[in-house]
Amino acid sequence: MLTHAQIWTALDRLAARAGLTPSGLAKRAGLDPTTFNKSKRITPDGRTRWPSTESIAKALAAAGTGFDTFVTLISDSVRDGRRAVPVIGFAQAGAGGFFDDGGFPSGKGWDEVAFPGIHDEHAYGLEIAGDSMLPAYRDGDVIIVSPVSPVRRGDRVVVKTREGEVMVKELTRRTGKSIELKSLNAGHPDRTLAAADVAWIARIVWASQ
Repeated sequence: MLTHAQIWTALDRLAARAGLTPSGLAKRAGLDPTTFNKSKRITPDGRTRWPSTESIAKALAAAGTGFDTFVTLISDSVRDGRRAVPVIGFAQAGAGGFFDDGGFPSGKGWDEVAFPGIHDEHAYGLEIAGDSMLPAYRDGDVIIVSPVSPVRRGDRVVVKTREGEVMVKELTRRTGKSIELKSLNAGHPDRTLAAADVAWIARIVWASQ
């Protein structure tokens, strides 16, 4: 007998196989972005809520996956080194309460998906929305950020200023007084920030593309 947890775990794995969060998979499938969110899996009165066969079919089509593969996602244990990584939308990252002073994920509101080969226990994901980072990242891509990895010139990074602005750029130069950043999209300007104005900077170590 199939369980509620097995079906939802299979959908989480399906999203991860496609390099998406559950909300990203729902969006790509033409569904409401919250369709597969954890908050939708239990009704307000505490009863389990199952995904519809129609939503599963649309998710499979969006992921380019057949039902036979979905069955293996239901029945198989995770054996490929995947682990849960907290994920939020990039637009949310500038809001208060999602990061501590060191740039580590904290607080509530994070989604959670499985990603392969991520060994940093502090790593987190940001889901890109819109086209402002083309051609490097497109709408729906998820970037994995490691706040403990060393940052070097040429790395793609996430930077948060003390005023709360969050941006994704390429690090071109870093001194004790300033940080020079190159835009990933030629239509947006490069930035030079005073080091004192930067709350934290973290390296992007993986991206779903």
